This record gives sequence, C-alpha cells and structure tokens, in this order.
Amino acid sequence: MSSLRPDLNAIAELVSPHSKVLDIGCGEGELLEWLTKNKQVEGRGLELSQAGVNASIAKGLAVVQGDANTDLGYYPSNAYDFVILSQTLQTMRDPKNTLKNLSRIGKKIIVSVPNFGYWKNRLYLLFFGKMPVTKTLFYQWYDTPNIHFCTLNDFVDLCEDMNIKIEQQVYVDDKGIPSYFQGKGAFANIFGEQGIFMLKGGD
Repeated sequence: MSSLRPDLNAIAELVSPHSKVLDIGCGEGELLEWLTKNKQVEGRGLELSQAGVNASIAKGLAVVQGDANTDLGYYPSNAYDFVILSQTLQTMRDPKNTLKNLSRIGKKIIVSVPNFGYWKNRLYLLFFGKMPVTKTLFYQWYDTPNIHFCTLNDFVDLCEDMNIKIEQQVYVDDKGIPSYFQGKGAFANIFGEQGIFMLKGGD
C-alpha cells in the first residue's frame, strides 16, 4: 500500500477520505502527510518534540508542539472525525484519562499499542530473563519512555471497564501482515506484535 510502517498502514485503511483528523504524537508527520495526499483529509497534529514539529511543518503540515499528558483537556468535544494515537498510549502517565479525553475529542478514535504478550517477547523473557528488546520495543529498560506496557487483552479489558465500544480490531504480525479479530483471545494476544483498535467516541 505505501512505505508507512505496518501499524500506520493499518490505521490509514481505517480513516475515511475527506475527514477531519487529529494525530497525537505525530512524530515527523509521516501518517498525516500520507493521509493528506492520498485521502485528502483535513489534518492537524500534536507532537512533543520540537524536531518532530519542525519536520512536520517543513512538509506543510499543521502541527503544534504540546504534551498529550496535559494538553488534551484544552481540545473541544467532538472536534474531529478521527483522533489517532499510534504507539503512544503506553508512554502516557495516565492512559485511562488519555482514553477518556480521546473519546471526548473525536467521533472515532484509532489507537495502536505494542503487544507485550507477543510470543517473541514471551520467549525473550523465558530464555534470557530480561526485558525484551525488539524492533518494536527497541529501548533498554532503563531509558524507555514506555511506562505502561499492556497486552491486547489488557487493552480490551480497559475499554470494557470504561464502557468504550470497540468497533474494529486489527493485529499486525512481525511481517507487517494485518489480521482482524474480535474481543479477547489467545491467538491474537500471542501472534499480534501490535494491535490497532478503532473505538467509538463522541462521549
């Protein structure tokens, strides 16, 4: 489909053309740029790093510097058709409050999370007795921004606890191949390297 990383490919498939999109933690704007060019979305971004903001602006994208831990409360309710949070929820100080804000700001929310229950992570812990270091979880334990690891089943549980409806679930394996699944289950929780969830917002 594109040169986007696998989870961003899956996210891009879920976004409707000509929609209003907010990408939180947008990095250097790779997804926003692709969506703007290929789906003609009206895109905005929020990014913590100044380097990411500068790179995004250089691409002609509307991105501002800000911290999702503190700034989401300033966004109005139902302001966007899609709010995207890719591989960032596990870095938030309060993931539950972050999801609450996302479900208020967007009519639909797309969240991607690295799956700590992925089979290679389990084997790494079993054989090496250390925190996994992989292409997805590439930080060492002492310098990682990831402070709230979860499995796909953990994320489904959180949505159920918060009465947030999951409309679609996709997992991506280590080859970048997406597969759809529903609810909780051992198969996706073991073989999905990353999970992508589309949630109903507007609450």
